[in-house]
Amino acid sequence: MVVDPLLQKTVYEALVRRQSSNGGWGYFHPAQPSIEVTCLVALALGGTEGLSTSALATAVTSLLRWQNADGSWPAFPGDTEGSWVTSLALTVLNTLSDGSGASERASRWILEIRGREGYWPWRWKLKVADRNVGFDPDKFGWPWTPGTTSWVIPTAFSLVAIKQFTACRRSELSERRIRTGVEMLLDRACIGGGWNAGNSVVYGVPLEPHVEPTAIALLALQDEPRSAVVQQSLYWLRRRAAELQSISSLATAILVLFLYQDRIQELKERLSALVRDGVHIQNNATLAMAALALKCGETVHPFAVIR
Repeated sequence: MVVDPLLQKTVYEALVRRQSSNGGWGYFHPAQPSIEVTCLVALALGGTEGLSTSALATAVTSLLRWQNADGSWPAFPGDTEGSWVTSLALTVLNTLSDGSGASERASRWILEIRGREGYWPWRWKLKVADRNVGFDPDKFGWPWTPGTTSWVIPTAFSLVAIKQFTACRRSELSERRIRTGVEMLLDRACIGGGWNAGNSVVYGVPLEPHVEPTAIALLALQDEPRSAVVQQSLYWLRRRAAELQSISSLATAILVLFLYQDRIQELKERLSALVRDGVHIQNNATLAMAALALKCGETVHPFAVIR
């Protein structure tokens, strides 16, 4: 299904109008620019023409300016601490075949960062002193910010970015981090499939899966064997997608199900009806995800992993 070009054009125009003078986008306009939102909008504007091309070029210039000296990106321009959004920034640069060196610095930072359970004192604590966490601390991924434990979404986006960047040049370190991150996601899947934000069981109580962590975890596992966990999670996401009315959740599900070669035509039609002209969607991250999903299958998928 090709979405109405006029609809896509109005969505892109809405995003371009909301760009801040410093080249980024905040969650709402006007607002402090966010690296997360700026990256999502940059991915959405990729492959477009006209004003969108100029807005994308300005955004990328700003992203390069906001990169920290250690290769990371902060959550917001002006901060100094690196955060999980470094993975999204690297994905943006991956789609542009960046040759500035920024990608190399970002990948090094990502490979060095790990959830605190990746360090032996915390691993010992979680294994011996605190047995209520419900996961295997030997299997760790990436945190939201350095010094905290691993979570599903930052781990999944980091895996996508590193898999893309090292597709033709895997090193021993990158392969080890990828394997450990994949094992962490599989270990923390909810009973019956899908993912919650972090643990699958807390104090012996199984947690329910949620759409966006499940979809984003499946993004990271797209090139992995179709294990029982992956199959169960796909089945769960398909059933939930059939009834979703949340624009952000539906858009994320579309992006993922396309990569797993599911039929997405009806889902895109429902998303088009929800988006309308996009003007009523005030959250720029939501509008960017909708734009990505609406053109899914028409351009190169920004989160695709090719081995």
